[in-house]
Amino acid sequence: MRSMIALVGAVACLSACQPNSSTPTSTTQPSVAEASVTQTAQKNKLSESQRLNEWFAIKYEEQLQSSPIMLTFLGRKEKYDQMNDMSEAFEKKHLAWQAKTVEELKSSFDYNKLTAEAKISYDIWVYQNEKDQAGQAFNKNGYIFTQFNGIQAFAAQFLINFHRVDELSDMQAYIKRIGGVSTAIDQLLVRAKENAEAGTRPPKFAYEGVIEQSNNLISGLPFSTAEDATDSPLWMDVQRKIKGLVDAEKITAEQAKTLKAEAKAQLLKAFLPSYQALIAWFESDIVNTVSNPTGVSTQNNGKAFYDHMIGVSTTTDLSAVEIHEIGLQEVARITNEMIAIKERVGFEGDLQAFFNFIKTDEQFFYPNTDEGREGYITDTDAYLSVINKLLPEYFGILPKADLVVKRVEAFREQDGAAQHYNPGTPDGSRPGVYYAHLSDMSSMPKNEMEGVAYHEGNPGHHMQISIAQELTSVPQFRTQASFTAYSEGWGLYAELLAKEMGAYENDFSDFGRLVNEMWRAVRLVVDTGLHTKGWTEEQAIAYFKEKTPIAEEAIISEVRRYLVLPGQATSYKIGMLKIIELRENAKKALGDRFDIRGFHDTILGGGAMPLAILERRVNDWVNSEMAK
Repeated sequence: MRSMIALVGAVACLSACQPNSSTPTSTTQPSVAEASVTQTAQKNKLSESQRLNEWFAIKYEEQLQSSPIMLTFLGRKEKYDQMNDMSEAFEKKHLAWQAKTVEELKSSFDYNKLTAEAKISYDIWVYQNEKDQAGQAFNKNGYIFTQFNGIQAFAAQFLINFHRVDELSDMQAYIKRIGGVSTAIDQLLVRAKENAEAGTRPPKFAYEGVIEQSNNLISGLPFSTAEDATDSPLWMDVQRKIKGLVDAEKITAEQAKTLKAEAKAQLLKAFLPSYQALIAWFESDIVNTVSNPTGVSTQNNGKAFYDHMIGVSTTTDLSAVEIHEIGLQEVARITNEMIAIKERVGFEGDLQAFFNFIKTDEQFFYPNTDEGREGYITDTDAYLSVINKLLPEYFGILPKADLVVKRVEAFREQDGAAQHYNPGTPDGSRPGVYYAHLSDMSSMPKNEMEGVAYHEGNPGHHMQISIAQELTSVPQFRTQASFTAYSEGWGLYAELLAKEMGAYENDFSDFGRLVNEMWRAVRLVVDTGLHTKGWTEEQAIAYFKEKTPIAEEAIISEVRRYLVLPGQATSYKIGMLKIIELRENAKKALGDRFDIRGFHDTILGGGAMPLAILERRVNDWVNSEMAK
């Protein structure tokens, strides 16, 4: 969500990121002179760290000022009438700025004088730049518009859900932003065409998804003259927000009329033509796509691109071969746990028969009606309410931001698509939102929903991201840092943690938790299979069906997601396994002194970071606990 087109990179930490070796201790008491030297050294370390944090504040603010979208995500209204510059020229300009900041960082600060926390900040800043710069080698390998991730749907979601209108000026900015969306689409379409000329095209289904989503946004009023036409999503939002200003007596009826006219003109004269051009090109170029695709290894430079992307996603140096093998091992382990539950509930038949039972028995599904959809949301809220009361037993740091559960907007809703989370604002003015695709309730089984709620809500993404955004002990850029292995690893760990907290009270619900975990284990096998072993979409779907009881629509949606987001799906299980490993190591080292709240606060209390740096942070915590 936070980066529309950048190939944000991450691989294992280099030697510059490793902690200093420990200093030998002495059993003798220090002299007064030695103590004075120690105090001076500590003061110098602190001052260097303070100076560094001030530098980070300046540089991050410069970075924010180049991203009107990010400013809005943070609840700020500077550049409220603008969209990001999506051109390749701007991206290169920003990368040059990043490189310059790293040069300045290395020349201006003494790493050895920094506190442990400041060293983490230093290393993350360098790390992000290294991976972003490395990504430039694959600038023509990425997909600009897909059914899963593209501005064609994001722009409307952004305006509807993130552009808050409290005053007349906010609505005027909203109207200007409609024109900004058009400019951004034009810029990205240029890039999509250039990538296509270089031989990089997403599969046919992605083209179809882009066309469908785009048509959804320009259907209805004010684009249609049909008598029975309903309001298009943006036009509905425009009228709702203008009415809100009228009701709040912020504007007059005459001003409202003027605003509607201006918004309508922008929609017809800017928004509509840009979407029509987008649709026209995708419709003309779709003949060059494939219907049963394999992964990016077929692209020019495709193998190196995938290696880069799994490094970006996992923040490790694991190879595709190693990840594939880890996946196979995890699939085998979870299969045995599934069989144990099948036998415990007394089901007669093999695991495939049990899968079929889980997929077809009506007790596991809500009706495919508005009442059924409301039931899904209501019951999800109930699960979260129970777990929220238990959080203080497992966490010292708790989020302040609210969490709401919502259905995905109709214009971007897809049958069987995965649920997802969008963060709130650091000041709490906008809550975090757990979104569920509820257009096809047969793809949303009851026994899996509990685990998904914990993953997307608490103690998962909402907790992790909200705590990060609310941190005051680290530079602001770290409160917004995004590393998929960390965040998705935490989300999957949260599903298991909820079991330890007393969730999943019946075997079927616990089986649903295993289904969710198997889903992520299968991802390791399927993602690497598609992108390095020549698996086709059909082969990937067949493997998924063999190993899970997930509905076919959801499986198809998943596999298609992996095809357009190479490597991303490998992050979940790799991140979870690392967090579990760190917890077990800490337990072994600390014994009775191990505190689960202290461990979780250590994981979440520094914001997102590469796994190698996270391990260093946990080891520092263990050492400090042992020293008490």
